[in-house]
Amino acid sequence: MTRTIFCLIVGFLFISCSRNSAKQPQPSSTPQAVEQHVPDFDGRRAFEYLTAQTDFGPRNPGSTEHEKCLTYLQNEMQKYAASVTLQPFTHKGYNDKAFNLTNVISSFNPKARTRILLIAHWDSRPRADQDPDPKKRNQPILGANDGASGVAILLEIARHLKAEPPPAGVDMLFTDGEDYGKERDNARYLLGTRYFARNLPSGFSASFGILLDMVGDAQLELMKEPYSMQYAPDVVELVWSTAKELGIYQFTNTVQNYVMDDHLPLNEVGIPTIDLIDFNYPDATNRYWHTTQDTPDKCSTESLEAVGRVLMHVIYHQPE
Repeated sequence: MTRTIFCLIVGFLFISCSRNSAKQPQPSSTPQAVEQHVPDFDGRRAFEYLTAQTDFGPRNPGSTEHEKCLTYLQNEMQKYAASVTLQPFTHKGYNDKAFNLTNVISSFNPKARTRILLIAHWDSRPRADQDPDPKKRNQPILGANDGASGVAILLEIARHLKAEPPPAGVDMLFTDGEDYGKERDNARYLLGTRYFARNLPSGFSASFGILLDMVGDAQLELMKEPYSMQYAPDVVELVWSTAKELGIYQFTNTVQNYVMDDHLPLNEVGIPTIDLIDFNYPDATNRYWHTTQDTPDKCSTESLEAVGRVLMHVIYHQPE
């Protein structure tokens, strides 16, 4: 993902959002909306899912590690979901090199009317362009936080959705090619979500969506993201009020800068979607972002569990 400025983006990217979003069903506004047992999210298992991804190495598109991780994700989701669909597409990258990308779409409780879309990107960045060592800036990054953390949380949630199905339906979207673009080349970011938004599966609908990106930082602080507040304020309120009810201190009422991320193409097609992202990695210096330092030791089970617990309560308290 990349941080951006409101005036450069909102004027021309998502004019249709406010019209389309109004047509969507609204999320239940409080964690107590439906009496439902909520399984315990296991941060340690989520961390194991994180390291299972990073053990492949950098998962940048076109690499062998990328292919191996795709197989792993498909196999894991087939253990839990009612259906798993691969959405392959090609992209012509820099130097006119075409490469294959694949979104992974998994569905749970497909007959439910209320549907929640959960999103995370599974690719890792092909270049450590922010690394303090100039010699490393063309190396791909491991992407423990920037990529693997969001997927890890969703894999652990998927395990619980299989064991103890909630009333609502859930769709999970693992997007590819989110972090491909070079700095300031915004058109080459968010490739998988852009493709998904242009090619929605037949009959697909979602009441709302929640994006997870950079959510494993050991110094996690999740601030409210302005695009999310603009296009899906009810979803922001739902998630943050749930965190408050649970005493999850990592969710704060501070508002961060606008972030260009995978939630934007979804809002464009009328799916109110928010971004859970701690862009300050590990702090305001942001010194691990897009560097070779984005490794599992910079993440924690506590952070994964904080986010996972909130999402589990949101999911299990939504009506059918």
